Amino acid sequence: MSRIGKLPIKIPTDVDVNFNGADITVKGKFGTLENTIPNGIKIDKIDEKLVLTLETENRTNRALHGLYRSLINNMVIGVSEQFKLTLNLQGVGYRAAVQGKDLVLNLGYSHQVIMPIPEGISSEVVKNTTINLTGCNKADLGLFASKIRAWRPPEPYKGKGIIYEGEIVKRKAGKSGKK
Repeated sequence: MSRIGKLPIKIPTDVDVNFNGADITVKGKFGTLENTIPNGIKIDKIDEKLVLTLETENRTNRALHGLYRSLINNMVIGVSEQFKLTLNLQGVGYRAAVQGKDLVLNLGYSHQVIMPIPEGISSEVVKNTTINLTGCNKADLGLFASKIRAWRPPEPYKGKGIIYEGEIVKRKAGKSGKK
């Protein structure tokens, strides 16, 4: 049995969890998330806690036990608190702005990079160089942040690029001249 999978999921008072069969729906003040659980994994609600158990013990179900416990836990946290990611733009002339439902990035290209902000994610730009992303779906939030970062990943020589908050970019020494 999975060490992560056997941990109970605590349900906050403002979150409503409904499940019938393989479908689970989690509603909270920040939105509604849905997921489908594979056959062989069963959900039980005991004293405002969700517990996932294995109906059939096989290799696939054991592998998915901890995964689906983490996914459901992320759903509960997302609809009650929301997830937040911060991206920092480091480089001369690198700027960001929110225009309507689009994120406009100036990243040293000859053109602006315009990215539509997905439904369910809110974006805020602070001081032109810090992008704060919030959303209740952790996977969608991480995917959007990685798409933004893919335009200018951090480079090791000057440290320029789009960097996650708290990320450490290993710097390299440049060429040393002839002596």
